[in-house]
Amino acid sequence: MSDNGWNFADVWELIADLQPDKPALVQGDRRSTWAEYDRRADSVARALLDAGAERQDKVAQYLYNCPEYLESVYASMKAGLVPVNTNYRYGDEELVYLWDNADAVAVMFHGAFADRIEAIRSRVPKVRLWLWVDDGSGPCPEWATPYEDVAKQATDRVTPPWGRSGDDLYMLYTGGTTGMPKGVMWRQDDLYVRFSQAVMHDPEEPDLDAVRTRIENATPVVGLPACPLMHGTGAFTSFQTMFMGGSVALLTSRKFDVVELLDTIERERVNTIAIVGDAFARPMLAALEENPEHWDISSLMIMISSGVMWSESVKQGLLRHHAGMLLVDAFSSSEALGMGQSISSAGGAAKTAKFILGENARVLTDDGRDVAAGSGDIGRVAVRGRAPVGYYKDPEKSERTFPVIDGERYSVPGDYATVEADGTLRLLGRGSVCINTGGEKVYPEEVEEALKEHAAVRDAVVVGVPDERFGEVIVAWVEPANAADVDEDDVIAHVKTRLASYKAPRRVLTTDTIGRSPAGKVDYSRLRKEAVQRISA
Repeated sequence: MSDNGWNFADVWELIADLQPDKPALVQGDRRSTWAEYDRRADSVARALLDAGAERQDKVAQYLYNCPEYLESVYASMKAGLVPVNTNYRYGDEELVYLWDNADAVAVMFHGAFADRIEAIRSRVPKVRLWLWVDDGSGPCPEWATPYEDVAKQATDRVTPPWGRSGDDLYMLYTGGTTGMPKGVMWRQDDLYVRFSQAVMHDPEEPDLDAVRTRIENATPVVGLPACPLMHGTGAFTSFQTMFMGGSVALLTSRKFDVVELLDTIERERVNTIAIVGDAFARPMLAALEENPEHWDISSLMIMISSGVMWSESVKQGLLRHHAGMLLVDAFSSSEALGMGQSISSAGGAAKTAKFILGENARVLTDDGRDVAAGSGDIGRVAVRGRAPVGYYKDPEKSERTFPVIDGERYSVPGDYATVEADGTLRLLGRGSVCINTGGEKVYPEEVEEALKEHAAVRDAVVVGVPDERFGEVIVAWVEPANAADVDEDDVIAHVKTRLASYKAPRRVLTTDTIGRSPAGKVDYSRLRKEAVQRISA
């Protein structure tokens, strides 16, 4: 047993030993048993150590959803290294920032990203090993090693010279809600206990005999992350499925394909799926309404969402097609699990954004008071107990986000809410200006800076306006430079050359003046209302 608590690799190795022939990973025609998953992860772990990786070095996954993603996370943990998610929508500058900030020494990447890496490889000299995952997009670059060659190498079970520990980290880079992304550092022990409280119900102190008993009596479960593994929702729900001894089914399409999702649910008899609110749920409902007899989704027990609004009408619509499901709307973030949840069933769907406060959560005003039910006061949701140890290389932000309150350490990621008279939460969003579009969090100032680099733009402000499917879409207000004509398509294309495409505005509106105060501040609320009015008109 590892020191200082639960270690993910210890648990997965035990499960592999207990049920070597049961399915672990499925994607299209590809299938891996637990024994194969374990063996391949050992081989990749050995390659990482042979490349000179040292204790708690960082290993980045720059991959679409695929078995290699979960294999390489497992491999990193076997070797006492730290997996680091990488948003595959990032552009050159964002990738350089991320891998440099994370001190990544190895990167697993799909072949489709080879040209992008080629352009920036000299700027990330800390990366010593590039493992190329073949996706049919071209040959392996000479500076990379084929992942499959490594995964096929024979090796014994890998334990690093320094051993494993519950203090070993899992690092989850946030979507950049407060500027550039920050690496949230979770101890594996803390994260495992958080998962266990919700799903596995193992003892808080490490006890592999308890896991053994649980797995030997478990009913196999199939989980499907419809959202990317690079985000916390997809990764965390997949980890939980595997801790239950189940198998993870992955979609083959690199863009959300509702037909493939429903086909896979039926074919693999999927029990749980993870989505991101209406961005996924609305197309699902539309397909089911259009073809009510086409798909058998009766195997589904739980549909879980986190990250963006999941509206009541859509929940009720889905329940009409399968009344036996529980629809769980989880209010969590990279920094804080268990802030609250909303559960809908055929017995009655919850109101949109009506959440029950988590057991260890409270809502605190800026001066430290608990928000009283029905008071109308606004505060930030804070969760005590197991929390990240902080942000990587950012002690100041760590101190602000993870303060000690009343003698206990809390996570306060910045989600604002008020408490209704009935004790439920009404969520107001993270801060006043952060935009949440389809589960991707976009910080306006980053987009504004890119806009202002366009020759035709003197000043710019970015707001989020309501959207039925994506929760919010990005709209830019721009002040033209020298009465120049502003070509909307050209401005949008310009932003996409500098930032990930999802950060680019959907619409560009012009105005004579942004209306900044003498201090340079802008009224985001006013501009958001005016954007809605302009677009509606």
